[in-house]
Amino acid sequence: MLITFLSDFGLEDDFVGTCHGVMKTIAPEAEILDITHGIQRHGVLQGAIVLANTLPYVPKGVHLAVVDPGVGGGRRSLVLRSGDGRLFVGPDNGLLVPAAEKLGGIDAAHEITNGKYVLDHVSATFHGRDVFSPVAAHLVDGVALEDLGPRIEPDSLVRLEVPQPDVTHRRIRASCLYVDRFGNMELNLTRKDLDVLAPEPGTRVELEIASERYFAVTARTFGDARDGEIILYEDAYENIAIAISGGSAAGTFYSAEPGVEVRIRVAD
Repeated sequence: MLITFLSDFGLEDDFVGTCHGVMKTIAPEAEILDITHGIQRHGVLQGAIVLANTLPYVPKGVHLAVVDPGVGGGRRSLVLRSGDGRLFVGPDNGLLVPAAEKLGGIDAAHEITNGKYVLDHVSATFHGRDVFSPVAAHLVDGVALEDLGPRIEPDSLVRLEVPQPDVTHRRIRASCLYVDRFGNMELNLTRKDLDVLAPEPGTRVELEIASERYFAVTARTFGDARDGEIILYEDAYENIAIAISGGSAAGTFYSAEPGVEVRIRVAD
């Protein structure tokens, strides 16, 4: 059975490899697929969005996700089952919920409390290794959710506040959700939102990012723009993003970071 793994651990340290080792020790036949370990440190919202974006393209299995700035505190450790039968393992900080809700809704939720299925010594700062990895492996081996701990109400789960855009026919006020490694800025907008303001590709728009102003064009793809031109386009996950053809938006805009407000209006 498949275990997918997403985290903010990076690849410079031993964290990811150690978690792999724990899972393989418990479930040697498990296949582990790393989605990414490049989530911004403590970027729970980014991790939740990436998890929800990618899992529809991944076989059903156990989906381990660890972006856990509250590790060692009062937050709960969770196992969720979605309506399509997938299992999710991770912290109760909103990380798992958008993906589970997208894939059939939350069919069941359990808090991990049974010490039989975690490591003998649980560090206060590395639940990815000591709690979540062993639980993911035991689930692959057929342990029932009910054996891991008590059932909890899905309504009690922590949910993230995803900023909503303000869209009118004259301007859009949006937020950057995250920045990918190419420097593209994903916004909390869809094509439907952008079409209210600028329905035709090639429309010239003005962007205000923090106190800086730039001109951009709406485009279908990078090839529709000249090198160095700023574009607004629909990315592979059907969100509107800001990019620079042949370049990096994050490397150009001083304020290109998650949470920054982006104002868009059709240029005069």
